[in-house]
Amino acid sequence: MILLATELPGFAGSAPLAGLAGGLLIGLAAALMLLGAGRIAGVSGIAARAVGLASGSLPRSGAWAFIIGLPLGALIVTSLSGAAVPAFAGTVPLVIAGLIVGVGTRLGSGCTSGHGVCGMSRLSQRSLVATATFMATGFATVAAMNAFGIEVLP
Repeated sequence: MILLATELPGFAGSAPLAGLAGGLLIGLAAALMLLGAGRIAGVSGIAARAVGLASGSLPRSGAWAFIIGLPLGALIVTSLSGAAVPAFAGTVPLVIAGLIVGVGTRLGSGCTSGHGVCGMSRLSQRSLVATATFMATGFATVAAMNAFGIEVLP
């Protein structure tokens, strides 16, 4: 019954029903991409296809539609639900972080959406290792930030 609560005890601002709905939509989108286009819905690979860094069966126009639809969909949901708009550290840190993540996704042959959602569901060994690495790195980053007194959550 705790799932039906609007907030989880001890987790201020949690939204388990919104998380469940979001997870279902991500799974549905990944399944539709695989069944409809015959490809994995890995955002980094699709972004690379959109800008011409990778080849593939997905037309570049389709890749651009997917990439533009990600923030556009979030903007629509945010405006319709009245949710708070996320704040960022600034343009320069955001660009630097994006470049670092981009390099990492190329080195890791995929991103969290490709490995974590699509690869794990196919029991890909490479995706199992990559996802474990993503998770361990996230845990270590939060632990280090907490050790240095940097607040991770508002």
